[in-house]
Amino acid sequence: DLVDLTPAQAEQILNKVTKEEQQTESGLLLVDQLIKKDARRHLQDMLDQVGETITLRGLLLLLTGEDLMDALRPQLQAHLASHLDQGLSGWHSRDRSEGLYTAWRRSAARELSWVFDDLPHWHQYLEMLPDDAVETIILELRQLGLPESRWAGYLERLALELPGWSGMFLWRHGRPGYENQHDTHVDMADYLAVRLLLERLFAHRLCREHWNIEPSLDMIRWHFRRYPDEFFVRSTVFNEHLPDYLVTRVQHLVTHTGLDTLDEDEEQWKHLAHLVWTWKKSNEIDERESYSVYRSAWPLFQLAQHLGLSGSDIRGFDAEQIATLFNCLKRLDSGRAGYLRLQAYERHYREELLSAVKNNHGKGRWQDRQQRPAAQIMVCMDDREEGLRRHLEELNPEIETLGAAGYFNFAINWQDIDANKDTALCPVSQIPAHQIKEQAQPGQQAAAKQRQRGHSLRMRLQNMLHQETRRNLLASTVLAALSAPGAFLSLTGKVLVPGKMGVVLDWLKLRVEPAVATQINVNAPANSPAATIEHNIVGYTDEEQLTKLEFFLRNNGMSSGFAPLVIIMGHGSSSQNNPHFAAYGCGACSGRYGGPNARVFAAMINRPEIRALLAERGIVIPQDTWFIGAQHNTCDDSVSWYDEHVIPEPLQAQFAALKSTVDQATRLHALERCRRFASAPHGLNTDQALEHVISRTQDFSQARPELGHACIASAFIGRRSLSRGLFLDRRGFLISYDPSDDVNGELLERILLEVGPVGAGISLEYYFSTVDNDRYGCGSKVTHNVTGLLGVMEGTSSDLRTGLPKQMIEIHEPMRLQVIIEASNDTLAAIVGRQPPLQQLILNEWILVIAVDPDSGIISLFKPEQGFVPWQGEVTPLAEVEKSGDWFLGHRDPLPPAQIRAANREGETR
Repeated sequence: DLVDLTPAQAEQILNKVTKEEQQTESGLLLVDQLIKKDARRHLQDMLDQVGETITLRGLLLLLTGEDLMDALRPQLQAHLASHLDQGLSGWHSRDRSEGLYTAWRRSAARELSWVFDDLPHWHQYLEMLPDDAVETIILELRQLGLPESRWAGYLERLALELPGWSGMFLWRHGRPGYENQHDTHVDMADYLAVRLLLERLFAHRLCREHWNIEPSLDMIRWHFRRYPDEFFVRSTVFNEHLPDYLVTRVQHLVTHTGLDTLDEDEEQWKHLAHLVWTWKKSNEIDERESYSVYRSAWPLFQLAQHLGLSGSDIRGFDAEQIATLFNCLKRLDSGRAGYLRLQAYERHYREELLSAVKNNHGKGRWQDRQQRPAAQIMVCMDDREEGLRRHLEELNPEIETLGAAGYFNFAINWQDIDANKDTALCPVSQIPAHQIKEQAQPGQQAAAKQRQRGHSLRMRLQNMLHQETRRNLLASTVLAALSAPGAFLSLTGKVLVPGKMGVVLDWLKLRVEPAVATQINVNAPANSPAATIEHNIVGYTDEEQLTKLEFFLRNNGMSSGFAPLVIIMGHGSSSQNNPHFAAYGCGACSGRYGGPNARVFAAMINRPEIRALLAERGIVIPQDTWFIGAQHNTCDDSVSWYDEHVIPEPLQAQFAALKSTVDQATRLHALERCRRFASAPHGLNTDQALEHVISRTQDFSQARPELGHACIASAFIGRRSLSRGLFLDRRGFLISYDPSDDVNGELLERILLEVGPVGAGISLEYYFSTVDNDRYGCGSKVTHNVTGLLGVMEGTSSDLRTGLPKQMIEIHEPMRLQVIIEASNDTLAAIVGRQPPLQQLILNEWILVIAVDPDSGIISLFKPEQGFVPWQGEVTPLAEVEKSGDWFLGHRDPLPPAQIRAANREGETR
């Protein structure tokens, strides 16, 4: 049979059981007594969970199958979006300064009349509420009948039912005046009070429709103790899997039950309760240990596929072997099976990676700097820079590339020449205490004023088109008519030829806002007051510059062996119509860009005064060495160079040659990236590939301007020789660290504390957004609506969505980050032993740590229960190719590592 019981079979069994059963002393059939006992126990268990794991909304969902949130959410989110709005809304409540609770109470009677027109006395109830939100919270919890010991848990569960909006409201609660919203009072108590009131009103309506009772735990307990059969049926049908014939009957009874027919319906509930009890307790269902086509065929078929077993193999098994197979399936629940798949997936990747590392031991360049590099390029640790570094080294093996957190140890409030407010460029865990302003160079004042006027005009026009067309009926009509021709041309160009249209728009922008040569001032007087987050100082004192630079150089293995040209290259991203812009930026700069930080670094370290102070501390920078700031756009693969005019004349020719090499590398990098874009044509050359990635940045319909950190899987912390010459498929963070300069592990400890949370955070963000995008991700970009300039919703009334959109994780392979560290086991064990933040990541296995001994190259895996254990994997021959293109061209999917001969060939430049 493909069903457990048919309706006729169920009725037949029920009649048989009823005839055979004897009545108890109270006159009830034994089955009635058992149902009543089970219902009372289950009811109390369910009520006890309120405040622990569920709220009133969750309780009613278990009893009715109806979710209050479907009706509650649109009413709540409209008020939240308006109250927290940062500039998108055309109108705001005049009561924002008095808080959400006060504003909501004043508008609720008017706005909710059509919602609760059938609910008596709700107006009077709102009018009688206390003026204080906290008092209202207490009142509502008491009316619910919840013990005080469960209040805190209830409020937490209540907030977590809408984690996006609750989280944003709590975040703004802790940051009064954020984005100059000084006239908006944000208090989490207001949010909870409004949330409780809406829950009560909607629950009251639902309880009145079904049972004509108040929405309190006491009344729900009273009702279902009176009608235990109804509770038994409801709690079963809405929370367990029942056959269709039972579900259909229950749904019909629930739909047609009326307030005036509760007693008449009791017999129907009793009959259904008997049917459900019979189904649950019948011999056909009770014999769970037996095998049937219904329960066993599909799992067995799947298992046979994975084990490579044919039908004839299965038929040849005896009873004991069959039992072994099914016992295995029984033990392998979804959680355990998922974890095993994850471990297998990670092991497959790790074995290939560690075999490649072992093959590469002693082959990678720059284990030391006995020979001076032709140039050094320090980029962000970001995995998207791995490909660029590899192509640079293939083009010129005399170039050394390095990686670090892309804010380069300078947490700054940056204000560019067009901005009227600061932008924090640093990790989210830091708050800058220093401000850096971009200013026009001497002699550029006239051009700067013209640019300022043009920029102001463009912003006013943009605001008029985007805002006034929504706020003003007359203005919107006129503006729509006037802007229609230009909008049509722009839309047509962006759809048909986005790349060329971008060039045209950039040209027009330069006509309105001419380019201005700029400079930055990084110096603060020695007697400046102490820099604080409340009172930033402009620039850094010499002592601050010295401390910051020395810390960074030593941490990242740059205390000696400087090349004539040292590039400090931050990164950012650019795209059109992208509310998830920050997800593509630099993680070490709070999702923004690191170019200004690189520019600040270079400006400071080029100062003779600072170099003299560094020399006193043992870091001697040759006189012919010059640092240059730059920024790499990871979307269109362009590179912006800063302050080229101050590069010494003797280095200009070398710099021109280096720029040419970087330009070639970005084209090769664009070609490599195009292989992962499903919409990129096959057979592109480097120029066509660059044109394609540029067009993606200008296409306002492009949901995938770039792929971000998709497929991130590993991190390397050590000398470049550890991974140089390996094709890592843009899947690894690369962090520079020289163990030969770090006897006691102090430098490594600082690096791990800085980059560990950044790398783990990015990796886990992609992991969870991939494995459960509905809960931890934010769905599709296509259905997103920007709300309040603070987040996105799906449609018009969803929760505020957090996490990554599907378009950023479609090709991601979810696994934990494999962190390969060039250090001894003892050094790493000591660091982890004294650092709780690292213990949380490593001992709980959010990241997987692998040690590579700096001298012997022996690889060890960290196991929380054992410590470091030797890696015993097989070292397989590594594929070798001349250059990266020989390995990746013609492939769309992730590739295993390969050896790139050109990267480690000395004395050659292609």
